[in-house]
Amino acid sequence: MKQHKIWIYLSFVVGFLTLSLVAPAQQMPDVTKAQLANRYYQGRDYAKAAVLYDELYESTSSSYYFDLYLTCLTESGDLENAEKEIKKALRKDNRQATLYVQWAVVLKKRGEDDEADKKLQKALEVVPPSRGDYIRLSNTLLTKGEYGYAEQLYLQAPLKIPEESFLFELGRVYLYQRNYTRMFDVYLDMIRQDEKTLDRMESAVQSAFRLDVDNSLRQQLRGRLLKRMQQDPDVIVYNRLLIWLFLQEKNYTQALRQQIALDKRGIDESPMIMELARIAARNDEFEESLKSYDYLISKGEKTPYFYQAKLVRMDLLYQQFRANAEGALTPDELSVQFEQCFGELGYLAETQTLMLDYAHLLAFDLKRPDKAVELLDFTMEVPRLQPFEIDELRTELGDVYVLKGDVYEAILLYSQVIENNRTNELGDQVKMKKARLGYYMGEMSWAKAQLDVLKASTSKLIANDAMELALFIGNNMNLDTTSVPLQLFARADLLLFRNQTDSAWAVLDSLQTAYPFHSLQDDIYYRKAAIMKQQGKWAEAATFLEQIITEYPYDLLADDALLELGDLYRTKLNDPEKAKAYYLKLLEDHPGSVHVAQARIWFRQLRGDFDDKPEANVPANKTFL
Repeated sequence: MKQHKIWIYLSFVVGFLTLSLVAPAQQMPDVTKAQLANRYYQGRDYAKAAVLYDELYESTSSSYYFDLYLTCLTESGDLENAEKEIKKALRKDNRQATLYVQWAVVLKKRGEDDEADKKLQKALEVVPPSRGDYIRLSNTLLTKGEYGYAEQLYLQAPLKIPEESFLFELGRVYLYQRNYTRMFDVYLDMIRQDEKTLDRMESAVQSAFRLDVDNSLRQQLRGRLLKRMQQDPDVIVYNRLLIWLFLQEKNYTQALRQQIALDKRGIDESPMIMELARIAARNDEFEESLKSYDYLISKGEKTPYFYQAKLVRMDLLYQQFRANAEGALTPDELSVQFEQCFGELGYLAETQTLMLDYAHLLAFDLKRPDKAVELLDFTMEVPRLQPFEIDELRTELGDVYVLKGDVYEAILLYSQVIENNRTNELGDQVKMKKARLGYYMGEMSWAKAQLDVLKASTSKLIANDAMELALFIGNNMNLDTTSVPLQLFARADLLLFRNQTDSAWAVLDSLQTAYPFHSLQDDIYYRKAAIMKQQGKWAEAATFLEQIITEYPYDLLADDALLELGDLYRTKLNDPEKAKAYYLKLLEDHPGSVHVAQARIWFRQLRGDFDDKPEANVPANKTFL
C-alpha cells in the first residue's frame, strides 16, 4: 500500500512538471479540480476520478491527464470506453507507443493475452528513436508490470539509438525483475564505459542492498567484481567500487589496503585516503584511521596532506585516549606525542585545538595544572587567533582554575566568556559550567535558578543537561531537614570533574552508608557505573547499572540505565541478545523516555529489521525477498 502511494505521488509530480513546460498557448489546468481528481484516484474511486480527468484533458490537451483518464476507465471496469478512447487517439497519431501499452492492459483484463502481447510488441516498434520517448515508454511498461517488454525495449536501443546509453535504465529493469546477476553485469559494463557513472551505480545497488537480509547480494556483487578485476586489472573504476563495498561493510582495513595499492600504482589517492581516515574515525575505528594518516605522512612533504595529516592524527590520538579505546596511549605517552607534534608544526593559530587538548591533558590527567595555565596563557597570545578561539581557551582556563580550587578566578573567566558570547552556543555552554560550579559549591538554589533559564537554550544538548541537573537538585534538595546528602553528592561530582576518582568513590561509599534510604541511592550506582566505564571495566559498570533497574525500576534513571546497558552489551561486552533485551525493556517499560527513538534504532538493527530503511522504487504489487 505504501509503495502504491509512492508511485501515485511520483506520477503526479512528473505530471505537474510536464504541465509546467507546456506551450504558452495551452491552457493550464484547474488546480482545484486536479486536486479533487487526485484525491479520488488515491482513494481508488476511479469512476469519479475519470470524469474529472476527462474534463482536465479536454481543457488542457495534456497527455498526462489522458493517461490518467484511461487508467481510471480501465480500473473501474469501463473497458469498452477505454478501448474506444485509445483507438480514437491512435487515429490521430498511431506512433503514441504508451497508448499501445494502455490498450494491452485493457485486452489482458478481457483475457485476450495474445492480442495484448501484439500491442506491446507494436509499442516497441513504433516508439520514436529518442531518449525521452524510450524512458517514457519504459516507465509506462514498468508501471503496468511489463518488465519483460521494458527489457526488450532497452536491448533494442543500441540498434535504434546507437549514440545513447541505456545501461543504467536496463539495470533498473533487472532490479524490478529481481534478476540481480544481470543487474550487476549491466552496471559493471556501465562503469567500465564511463567511470563518472560510478555514483549512479552505487546508489542503485544500495537500493537492492537495503532488502538484502543475509548479505547474499553483496557477496554476489563482490564475486562478479573480483572476476572482472582479474580479467581487466587496468580498469581502475572496479577498484573504486570494491573500496566502496568495503566501506559499506565498515571493513576499513581492506578499503585502506586497496587505496594504498592504487596510490602505489601512481594514482594519487591522498584525498580518498584522507576521507577514509575521517570515516573510520567517525566510527571509532581509531587504529585504521591512524594507519591512514601514517601512510599519508610517510609520503613526505610532497603530498599537500602531509601537515594536515600530522595535525589531525594528533587530535585523533587524543580522542582515542578520551574514548578509552583499545590501543590508546597513556597520558605520559600522549604528552610526548604532543610535544613532538608542536616541535614539528609549531605553536600556531592552526594548532590552537591541539594546544587546548594538551592543556586539558596536563591539568586533568597528568596533574600539572600550573603547566596547563602557562600553556593556555601562552596560546592566547598566538597571532591570528579569532576572538571565539581565545574564548575557548579562556573557558578551558576557567576549568583548570576549578580544578585548582580557585573558584573566584574561574567565575571571572566564565563571566568574560559569557559576556563575549551572548548570542552563540559557547555562551550557553559556559553558563552551564557556571551553574554547575554553583552546584559543586553547594549553592543549590542559585544553581537551580540558572539551570531553569538554560532549559530554553537553543542547543538541545545544553537544554537537556540543564533540565536533568535542575530536576536532580529539585528532587533531592528538600527531602531532608539538612542538605548534607546532596552537598556530599555534589562534592563527589566535583572530585569526578577533577579526575580524582578514588576520592569520589570514597565520598559515594560514605554517602551510601550514612543515608541508606535516601533517594540518591540510584544516583550513586549511576556514578559508580560511570567511573567503571571511565576505567574500561565494562562488566563492573554493567553490574551497577543492573542494580538500578532491579532496585529502582521506576525511578528517573531507570531508562538511562537500560539504554547504557544495551550499549555496553552491544559495543563492549559482545552480547547482542542481552543488548536487544535491554533495548526492548526500555521500549516496553518506558515508552515516554527521550531514549526511545535511539533504543528502537539499535533494537531493529540487532534484530535484522529493515522496516526503517527507505523502500526501493517498485510498483505497489511487487516486493523483493
